[in-house]
Amino acid sequence: MALEELFKNLEEGFDIMEPETGHERRFLKKLNRQNKGTVIQLKRTRNGRRSLSISIAASIALLLALAVHFSQLPDTGELADVSPEMAETQAFFMMTLNEEMNNLKAEQRPEFEKLIQDAFRQIAILETSYDSLKVDLLESGDDHRVIYAMISNFQKRLDILKQTIDHIETIKSINETIAEEDRSFT
Repeated sequence: MALEELFKNLEEGFDIMEPETGHERRFLKKLNRQNKGTVIQLKRTRNGRRSLSISIAASIALLLALAVHFSQLPDTGELADVSPEMAETQAFFMMTLNEEMNNLKAEQRPEFEKLIQDAFRQIAILETSYDSLKVDLLESGDDHRVIYAMISNFQKRLDILKQTIDHIETIKSINETIAEEDRSFT
């Protein structure tokens, strides 16, 4: 996933445009002037294509640089960095949170707007708290208290979502009961 993020961040910096006609000739002239007479030519294969040796060497150098860069990247401070079990725990909570958030979004109606906004505001506060816990996890060296706090944070977010959905269901039930009573009086 980190490799995808790196390329996404570098994406706009890649030069993917084809050079103008005659670029190779102008480049070689400049290069020959700088090298004071040393003639540099690109070798061509039998069918007239340029040798790929320069491209291959550049590609290998890029891959080596990326490998060195990624081997030096620190952990992100996520639960998934602690152990495979914690990776499963984090994946479970993230999947469940996304599912519950989608359930809550499906209930968006004007009569529930303030209730839903309040839930999302509380979740945003917990997400900010989680970000600081990620830093604490990196600094503490996988301290079990920090790990417990991170799991507790996930649980609190789930509780907020479930309670909000329960409140909405209760309001809907009360409104249906009132509507039925009104129909029975008429």
